[in-house]
Amino acid sequence: MKLDDIKKLHHKKYRQSLSHYLVEGEHLVLELQKAATHKPELSLSELYVTGGYEQWASPFKTHQVSERQMSQLADTRTPQGILAVVPMPNSESLPAPKPGEKTVYLHEVQDPGNLGTILRTLAWFGGFRCLLSPGSVDPYNPKVVRASMGAIFHVPIETEVPLAGLNSRYKSIACLDLNGDRLTAESFQQHDCYLFGNEARGVPAEALDQLGATPYTIVGKGEIESLNLASAVNMCTYELARGYTLSNGVQ
Repeated sequence: MKLDDIKKLHHKKYRQSLSHYLVEGEHLVLELQKAATHKPELSLSELYVTGGYEQWASPFKTHQVSERQMSQLADTRTPQGILAVVPMPNSESLPAPKPGEKTVYLHEVQDPGNLGTILRTLAWFGGFRCLLSPGSVDPYNPKVVRASMGAIFHVPIETEVPLAGLNSRYKSIACLDLNGDRLTAESFQQHDCYLFGNEARGVPAEALDQLGATPYTIVGKGEIESLNLASAVNMCTYELARGYTLSNGVQ
C-alpha cells in the first residue's frame, strides 16, 4: 500500500474503502503476529518500521521508513516506530457461531475506550461475539484498537447490525434495567444475546418492548445513578463466565 493511502487509514471512510486498518506499537504488533499463526487472513498484514526496529522478527512483508514518515503514518503523537497495516475482516472470514457462544450487542456505543475495553473483556473470557448497531463507533478506529490491547484479533465483530433484526436471529434477549432481576438469577445464564445501550441514552424503551428483552439489574448500594458502560458489560460477562464454570463443574 502507498504511504499516502496509509495516512488515510486514520479516517473511517478510507478504512472502509481500502479495507485495511492500522495497528501501532510493539505490544499490538506482537499480538497480531500471534493471531496470524491461526488466522491466515492476518498473514497478509504489512509492517512499517523505523531504523530502531529493522531487526524485528516478523512473518509479514516489512518496509523501513524514516522517523518523519512514521510520524505522518502513526496515529499517536510519539510513535514507537513500528506499525502494521492489517486487512479488515469480511463476512466470509468471520467464524460461524460456536455451540454455547454468547452475543453482546452494543447499541450506538460512542466511546472508543469503552468499546476497546469491552472487546478486551470478551477476549479474556472467550466464547463471545460482539455485534455493533449502526451509529456505533468504528471498531477499527485506532483508539479502539489500542484500548483493545489485541482483543480486536480474537473477538468476532459484526458491524451495522440493526437492533430491530435481533428477534429473527436470537430466541432470547436480555438487557439491563434498574427494575430487573439480579444477575445472579439462574435465568440470566439462559439467554442468547445480551443487549447494552448507548452511554447516555441507553436503548429506546419501545425497542426493548418489541424485542421482548428480559431485564436484569446490577445491584448497588451507593448514591451514584449509573455505571460506566464498559464496567456494566464487564460485570455481566464475568457473571456469565462464573455461571458457566459452576454449571459445568470446571475447576
